[in-house]
Amino acid sequence: MSYYTISPCFKLDGEVSISGSKNAALPIIAASLLSGETSVIHNVPLLSDTANMCSLLKCSGAENIRRDGNTLYITPGEKSGGTIPLELATKLRASFLIIGPMLARYGKVKIPLPGGCQIGARPIDLHLKGFSAMGAKIKQGHGYVELKCDRLQPAKIYLDFPSVGATENLMIAASLINGESIIENAATEPEITNLAEYLHKMGAEIEGAGTDTIKINGRKVLKSAEHTIIPDRIEAGTFMAISAICKCRLKINNVIPDHLKPIIAKLKEMGINVNENDKSIEVIPCEKFKAVDIKTLPYPGFPTDMQAQFMSLMSVSEGTGVVIETIFENRFMQVPELLRMGANIKIDGRTAIVDGTKRLSGAKVHATDLRAGAALVIAALGAQGETEIDDIEHIERGYENFEKKLSKIGINIKKFTN
Repeated sequence: MSYYTISPCFKLDGEVSISGSKNAALPIIAASLLSGETSVIHNVPLLSDTANMCSLLKCSGAENIRRDGNTLYITPGEKSGGTIPLELATKLRASFLIIGPMLARYGKVKIPLPGGCQIGARPIDLHLKGFSAMGAKIKQGHGYVELKCDRLQPAKIYLDFPSVGATENLMIAASLINGESIIENAATEPEITNLAEYLHKMGAEIEGAGTDTIKINGRKVLKSAEHTIIPDRIEAGTFMAISAICKCRLKINNVIPDHLKPIIAKLKEMGINVNENDKSIEVIPCEKFKAVDIKTLPYPGFPTDMQAQFMSLMSVSEGTGVVIETIFENRFMQVPELLRMGANIKIDGRTAIVDGTKRLSGAKVHATDLRAGAALVIAALGAQGETEIDDIEHIERGYENFEKKLSKIGINIKKFTN
């Protein structure tokens, strides 16, 4: 088990560069199975999640996967591995993204049913309804779901909820179906658009990515493609919150400001200025910032993946703010740990009321999940005394070289391994 020790920071120095998006990379890596040729994917973050997705591909039909720094070379094979091992699927919550390419390319897949993760259930019924509409035969039992088809058919699919994962999975599968498929009430996140660009390079015709209606004209055969993963908007938002709580100016490079609009808007509402450039932003904090109300929503609303980080920021703000979580039913896992640090937070169902305090206190706390862990790093920077955060493997699932990036800008952070 590894842990961080972090002391308050009173002066950040310089700038930080944002890595490729984990949430964009995972479906694109999976989609590489659609072609029989070698695809090249640039700006893939070096994380356990991307490594586990590559392992999934290796037992799902990939003939060869080679990494050169942040670039992946993926060569699919002609035959499918068929069944995904339980021990591998449970390492990666996005393992279900393998269904779309395997079903479309090989006609069958058997994968363990995902359990609910700590932040809440991630139901797969939307995925299965979509694949059923495309003609797949589905059988569930003994903790697995098995899907088979002679050949998937075009379909018009309405999602009951704009699920990112279901939208991605069905887009991938539809790209290898000869004919037009339509996904209505689709997710509109930037990661969807990035995936659509990759599938277009492979030969599929896709219209409407980034809107709630996506039309996919697939092909019987897709070619290889070379593609670059977009910057990680959640990592960028996390560093914006770090700059704000440290009350120090920070330049954040390799970003797409349009993807950060809801985060920038809330920071400005708190009294924190943000200068936007073409591929960078600069956060200009203030000595005192006020509390705001936040309601998480599907994109372009405020992202659920930034809710915990902003709660840390609000814990030392002036006034009282309300946080409403609408995406996951159990995404206040950071609250008990923030309370240990002296935060004043009350929870009622999916609503949290945050009364700001002048300063938190360093304590020994536990990272329960990826974003809760990032929130504790932010809280530690606004606390008096040293904070120890354990189970940081959760944090490092989503932040490439996090400790090194923090140290480089002047944050007093140390990593220890027991």
